[in-house]
Amino acid sequence: MKLVRFGEVGAERPGLIGADGEIRDLSSVIADISGNALTNAGLTLLRSVRPEDLPVAEGQPRLGSPVAAVRKFIGVGLNYSDHAAEVGQPIPREPVLFTKAVSCICGPNDDVILPPESEKLDWEVELAIVIGETARRVSEGDAINHVAGYCLCNDISERAYQIEGTGQWLKGKSCDTFGPLGPWLVTADEIPDPQALSMFLDVNGKRMQNGSTATMVFGVRTLVSFISRFMTLEPGDVITTGTPPGVALGMKEPVYLKAGDEMRLGVQGLGEQRQIVVMAAG
Repeated sequence: MKLVRFGEVGAERPGLIGADGEIRDLSSVIADISGNALTNAGLTLLRSVRPEDLPVAEGQPRLGSPVAAVRKFIGVGLNYSDHAAEVGQPIPREPVLFTKAVSCICGPNDDVILPPESEKLDWEVELAIVIGETARRVSEGDAINHVAGYCLCNDISERAYQIEGTGQWLKGKSCDTFGPLGPWLVTADEIPDPQALSMFLDVNGKRMQNGSTATMVFGVRTLVSFISRFMTLEPGDVITTGTPPGVALGMKEPVYLKAGDEMRLGVQGLGEQRQIVVMAAG
């Protein structure tokens, strides 16, 4: 299944993509795509629904994040060996974890806001994992059974905030609109091998990133198992898994994002995003 949330900011409705490509409104079935709706039982209920029996969303509605009420948004740094090399860092011996504030989550095609003091706004195409079943100290062999599905993420990063001054990743990753998710949440049964997905990101029509999840240092199973050792992962939690090379930070002469720039990105099977960078109001 491809699950979506559509509508104006703060008033999104749950939906799914039918075989005809139309958005079908799930509001009569579930309140939202969050929590219990993403458990095995919740997804079984959604699979029992006939999309053709659901009303079609009118027009071309805005798409929001395909996951609502996210409680934890966890990032993994330096998880592609060639990306680690381009930014001058060693390949980590274990996953490097950080968090993104859940308030940074936005829709896949929403504008990305350039903070007033921003100097080094960067892009990162990533595969994101959405948790379905509560995971607490799970084994790698069992980890995939706790995954509801996957979605596309642009891990927007302000590098000056991230690595200069006090050098805290949290503040470089958490500004409003720094976490576009979607367009869809694709359930795990439709992505049999999450370690074989091509991915790309263009800036103003120029290809900047061109990679594959096959080159991740730590794969989906390892990440879910590892993270669950240190915290309980709950239905609807999101883990964004790292980026391949091609970010601005890795350039010999970095060219960072500015107002008016356009990003287009995608991961195989998970759709595409498009964002325009805009100046913060006021």
